[in-house]
Amino acid sequence: MTQQPLLTLQNVSKVFGPVTVINDVTVSVYPGRVQVLLGENGAGKSTLIKMMAGVYQPDSGHIVVDGKTVTLPNTRAAEAVGIATIHQELNLVPTMSIAENVMLGRMPTRHGLVDRRALRQQARAALALIGLDIDVDVLVGDLGIARQQLVEIAKALSINARILILDEPTAALTRHETENLFAVMADLRQRGVGMLFISHHLDEIAEVGDTVTVLRDGEFIGEVPASTSEDELVKLMVGRGIEDQFPRLSENLGQAAEVLTVDNLTSAGSFRDISFTIKAGEVLGIAGLVGAGRTELIRAIAGADRYTSGTVAVRGQILPKGSIKAAIAAGIGHVPEDRKGQGLVLDASVNNNLGYATLASTAKLGMVDFAGQRSRASAVAKRLRIRMHTIDQPIGALSGGNQQKAVFGRWIIAASTVLLLDEPTRGVDVGAKVEIYELMNTITAAGGAILMVSSELPEILGMSDRILVMRDGRLAGELSSAEATQDAVMTLAARDVDETHEQR
Repeated sequence: MTQQPLLTLQNVSKVFGPVTVINDVTVSVYPGRVQVLLGENGAGKSTLIKMMAGVYQPDSGHIVVDGKTVTLPNTRAAEAVGIATIHQELNLVPTMSIAENVMLGRMPTRHGLVDRRALRQQARAALALIGLDIDVDVLVGDLGIARQQLVEIAKALSINARILILDEPTAALTRHETENLFAVMADLRQRGVGMLFISHHLDEIAEVGDTVTVLRDGEFIGEVPASTSEDELVKLMVGRGIEDQFPRLSENLGQAAEVLTVDNLTSAGSFRDISFTIKAGEVLGIAGLVGAGRTELIRAIAGADRYTSGTVAVRGQILPKGSIKAAIAAGIGHVPEDRKGQGLVLDASVNNNLGYATLASTAKLGMVDFAGQRSRASAVAKRLRIRMHTIDQPIGALSGGNQQKAVFGRWIIAASTVLLLDEPTRGVDVGAKVEIYELMNTITAAGGAILMVSSELPEILGMSDRILVMRDGRLAGELSSAEATQDAVMTLAARDVDETHEQR
């Protein structure tokens, strides 16, 4: 006897204005199984799961829960039938504690007031489900993005969902944290929970999934076993093969000029005594575990945060501390780790987001050059193949990969020659990743320099000419591309820094 699905989107379609985003797609979630949803950014995955979550209603087709057609007019209605969603965009309140975020809307009360003791106990129980031991009174805004993602997962699990939708849940997690999540998912499967899982890490699919539904341009392409090869999955997703996942074109640096010089840079409590140079045409990767100080270093160089001592210089010109304006003027562009929170104004248009770095420098007689900005933005959007309805639509309506391209586009318009990339392909599909890598090649071929932080070791190894490894806020070592391996990087990342320095 065939097992009945917990949830089915049956022949659903969704239209926004003149654009059909989802066209006649059917996907089911079964008890105790993980259904993977795969597709490029803009393929319609987020729209599909928002129908399951009660955010959108299908324009045609049906939502079926436990064999019965239902209407899910809002997220509460979805939760009422046992559907919990972990969205790619974190739904957390930074000014509230971890406990308050986990139990938001369901806080225990006593005599009409929030029962703080029960609140903490219930939040700790939820965090324990994913193996996270942390003070639940800490403000969410004080956590890094990786731990914020774990809090979001705990929040979803705390409602005892029968159907769990996970949209890029591992994007901000270390391998150890990912393994913890997969262990939780394995336990949930044993308890009959059905899951829909979205990930751009193709190597995770066979590890965690049962079957894969592939979308392309809003249409159903096929359903295949999770054991399907990565090459075949890529062909289904993008309609073509991708022969070289990391198409790094290393430049002959030879006598190339030093573009960026960082000398004894120290920020109390974050990193100390960091020194390195980058030459024109070079990609310098920075590897390390979460909490090693990589993001803090990038932000200090970009002028986003002040530092305690040391200097940052571009082509010999020392930059003032904590000045984004001076950094931009010197040719530094910054693609931050959290594109939504730090890199974009989500309610503003694609056009405006592309032009924010050049509003002042392109002004005429003190007035913003709106026509020129629009022309430049349109040209860059076309060059980067940013998928959008119109350049005037809110950038928050674009898929994650297209938003990331827009952040890159801003610095192309600004003619930045030193690009600081913090997790540049997080939440980006394999096709868009290759486009970003090719863009990096274009920048270095023109004499630009790139400093890249990434938690994806294959990316660091595949796209870097040299690799610096950080641990506990200090440099643990440097590896050339020839000597860099995953084992070599992880040995430095996990080794005691003082021991490393003693051996030098």
